[in-house]
Amino acid sequence: MGALPKSSCVSPEEYLLGENDRPDGQKYEYVNGQIYAMAGASRGHNQLSMAFAGLLFLHLRGSRCQVFQSDMKVEIQTFNDTRYYYPDVQVTCEDETASHFNQSPCLVIEVLSGSTARKDRTEKLAGYRMIPTLQEYVLCSQDTPYVEMYRRSNEWLKESYTEGKTFTLVSVGLEMAVDDLYTFLR
Repeated sequence: MGALPKSSCVSPEEYLLGENDRPDGQKYEYVNGQIYAMAGASRGHNQLSMAFAGLLFLHLRGSRCQVFQSDMKVEIQTFNDTRYYYPDVQVTCEDETASHFNQSPCLVIEVLSGSTARKDRTEKLAGYRMIPTLQEYVLCSQDTPYVEMYRRSNEWLKESYTEGKTFTLVSVGLEMAVDDLYTFLR
C-alpha cells in the first residue's frame, strides 16, 4: 500500500468526502493527512475474513453488538492523531451514529498478508490501542492456521494460537477453535 502522490496533507473532512461511496470501489486508508491505497485481498484472505465474520454474526445475532466486514471504516481520533482504517472484521456494541465508520469497536480483526503484516503488527496495533472501547485486536495468517491476539486486559501482550488450539474472544464471549477458522486450508 503506497501513499497517493500528493504534495500536501489532506484534512479528515476532505478524505471522508472523497472516500465515502466512491464510484470506482477503490478503498483508501487515512493516517494524519496522508492517504494510502488498500491492497487487494487473496482467496484465503476472503475465506478467513468470512469465517470469522460468520461465526461472530451467528454468535451475536439478537444482541446489541454488530459485526462489520471490510467496507466499514474505524475512526481513531485523539488530540493530534486522526486515522481511518478498514479492518477486515470489527464488532461494536455501542450506539454508533456515523454512516461510514465506527468509533467504538470492542474487537478488531485483521488478516495478515506479506504486504500488510508489518503495518498490521506495528502502526495499526498502536493506532487501534488508542480506542478506549477496544478490548481485543486479532491478527490471523491467511496461509497457515495461526492467530495472534492482543488484549487490553493483559497490557497488549501477544498471545499465539495454532492448529488444534482454542481461544476466547472475551470482548464478545465467544470461544473459537483455530481449526474452525481454517477449514478452507483442508
